[in-house]
Formats: sequence, structure tokens, C-alpha cells
Amino acid sequence: MKNIDLEKRFQEKIDQEIRIEPRDWMPEKYRKTLIRQISQHAHSEVVGMLPEGNWITRAPSLRRKVALLAKVQDEAGHGLYLYSACETLGVKREDLVNDLLAGKAKYSSIFNYPTLTWADIGAIGWLVDGAAIMNQVPLCRTSYGPYARAMVRICKEESFHQRQGYEILLTLVRGSAEQKEMAQDALNRWWWPSLMMFGPSDKDSVHTAESMKWKIKRFSNDELRQKFIDMTVPQAEFLGLTVPDPDLKFNEETGHYDFGEIDWAEFWQVVKGYGQCNEERLEARNKAHDNGAWVREAADAYARKQEKRERQMSA
Repeated sequence: MKNIDLEKRFQEKIDQEIRIEPRDWMPEKYRKTLIRQISQHAHSEVVGMLPEGNWITRAPSLRRKVALLAKVQDEAGHGLYLYSACETLGVKREDLVNDLLAGKAKYSSIFNYPTLTWADIGAIGWLVDGAAIMNQVPLCRTSYGPYARAMVRICKEESFHQRQGYEILLTLVRGSAEQKEMAQDALNRWWWPSLMMFGPSDKDSVHTAESMKWKIKRFSNDELRQKFIDMTVPQAEFLGLTVPDPDLKFNEETGHYDFGEIDWAEFWQVVKGYGQCNEERLEARNKAHDNGAWVREAADAYARKQEKRERQMSA
């Protein structure tokens, strides 16, 4: 069958909301687009453990410590789900991880910002995980089956993370003046990077149109960013915090919030590897990978031993 006929049948399945599975025919560009997106998503989950991990030992109570431990563990699990989904596209996890460690692969720019105070952990839960949920809930209906199924559990867990973060900030704003100031400072630093999480504006995005045609994405970057702002501003008002955007105002005609210009120069600077913590994050991941070599070797040895035993038993 000619490629043009295969592509037509492929698009018809997409249009009919029939999920594409690993053994189905797919255009090579569709496969590569998925590998890029899913691997970046997996890398983001793994690197995303780092900004919060250094607060586990400094959490202000045992309850907070246990909750943060559970959250960091969840993020590790999310990375594993996504690497597994990516492997169904014919790539090796080892190659994906090596690209990350070598600095070739991208991950979310948000994780290259430092966590300076305990309030930052609350801001990450509320804003960063909130933006992630806005991005990821539509992915439960993405056209590629393994990715969509992985996202169902991930989104459920991310919703807990967002509530944990919001509750941390709610506790702080109801505390002392110094604690409320700490919460406001965290919002000031994390607001704009959180808006950048949705990616470049639609006019500058090179992947959005094709991804939406293939229903990998269901909404454009700007649509998701606007939905996030509309949802989050009232939450900030409830906390008694001020969103650090002098141009922010509710537009009665559109029913949405108008907001100021994002500093895209900063966004691209971080994406290119020149953010505050880019080098630190890669150094930490490489160190963890090197320190874990013995675990991987032991697991491989055990697997080979089990395989040998099974062959002997079946002989």
C-alpha cells in the first residue's frame, strides 16, 4: 500500500478519535514528534524532583516531610511511566537518559529556577503543578494510546500535589507577617516562569499546528496559558496575595484576564541552557546516575540469572 493511502487512513483514525497503538502504522514525523514530547515530559518529571528534594531534610514538620517525600517519589514514578510509553515507539530508555545527561535533551524550563525558601515548595505545588495539570489533562485524550493511558494516573497524582502546595501557602498567609511576605515573594518569583511553562506563543511555536492536527495536543499554548491565568488569579486573591503583573485586569468583554508581556528572552535563555540552575541540575542528575550504576548492574545480573534458570527449567 502506498504511503499516501496509509497516511490517509492514519488521519481518518485520528479524526474518528481512534487511538494509535504501537503496532499501528504511523508517519515517521508523528513518531518523532511523540518521542520528542514524551521524552521531554519524562525528563521534566525526573529533573523536577531536584528543586524540591533539597527541602526534604528542612521541611518544617514531620507531616510536611512525609508529604514532600511522597510527592518527590510520585515524580520519579511519572518519569518511569513516560519513559516506558516512549519505549513503545522503538527507542531505548538508555539512549533517552544519555541524551539528558549529555545536555542534548530538553526538559521544562521551570526546573532551572532555585527554591530559596519553604514558600517556594508551596508555590511549585500550586503554580507549577497547576500549570502541569492544565497542560496534562488534555493529554489523557491524546491520540497515542500508551501516552494517554500513562497520563490518567499522572494527572490524578498531580492534583494532590497542587492541593498540597496551595495548602502550604494558605498556612503561611494565615501566619505571621513575615510568613505572608515569604509567600508573596515566592509568588513574585514563580509567576512568570509558570506562564512560560506552556511554551512559546502560538505565533512562534513550530510544532503546535501539526500536533493539533494529529490530536497529540488538544489546545494551543496560548489557550492553555489563558485558562491557567483565569483559574489561578482568583485563587491568589483568596490567599490575599498580589499577582506580580501591573497589566493584569479582568476583561468584561472577553470574560478573561488580560495580562502583561512575558519576557520571552528569559525563556529562550533558560531553554538554551543559561538559566540559574541549568548546570546544577545536569550535574546532580549525572552524579545520581553514576552513583546508581551498581544498582543497574545488580538488576541486570539478577535478570540474566533468572533468564538462565527459566531456560534450564524449560529444557
